[in-house]
Amino acid sequence: MEPQNDLRERLRLALSAAGDPERARAQQAYMKSEMPFFGVSSPELKELLRPLLKGFRPASREKWDETVRSLWDGATHREERYAAIAFAQHPGAKKWRDPDALDLYQHLISTGAWWDLVDVVASDLVGPVLLTYRRKTTRLMREWATGDDLWLRRAAVLSQLKHGAETDLDLLTYAVEENVDDTSFWLRKAIGWALRQYARTDPEWVRGEVELLGPRLSGLSRREAMKHLG
Repeated sequence: MEPQNDLRERLRLALSAAGDPERARAQQAYMKSEMPFFGVSSPELKELLRPLLKGFRPASREKWDETVRSLWDGATHREERYAAIAFAQHPGAKKWRDPDALDLYQHLISTGAWWDLVDVVASDLVGPVLLTYRRKTTRLMREWATGDDLWLRRAAVLSQLKHGAETDLDLLTYAVEENVDDTSFWLRKAIGWALRQYARTDPEWVRGEVELLGPRLSGLSRREAMKHLG
């Protein structure tokens, strides 16, 4: 058995043994997920993953990429996709979190296509690559921001959530203004969230952007953006 397939089977057995069917039904209903849950809580999942992550020693970028994709694409339950993200974030793979990893991250976003998966990939995986390799990745974020994939567009808007004072305002403005007229809840919420987060760094800039966008900015985006600004 291929190592990544063996890991997937061990993970699945552990999740199945730890799962709670009643919680699983509630989780699936809350998340509006077609993919079922095992019914493992977030703290339980973190503890369950600890020995598997500790024993993971990716020998190459290719093996790391194969493992993440195997866990993700072979998932039958949602916790397996949460686990795949944890393996994508593995400290041993930190040296491969560079522009070449964006193909993998794009796959996770496009096939995940829901907020609980997309948002963490955007902020915790795409974001650090963008921050470290701006010259090589900004163009791709602009392409995501204007493409046909709703979730890549959301990821582009949210990609700088944790950049604070290092936020590229040209990119943030572009991502927001290219999507401000979209009626999708997911984009309106993302725009408001991105502006609200940057308001922690520069509230006056956010007030100015909200004023500039005027009636183009949805009520939802405006409320989110101004949530802590009065």
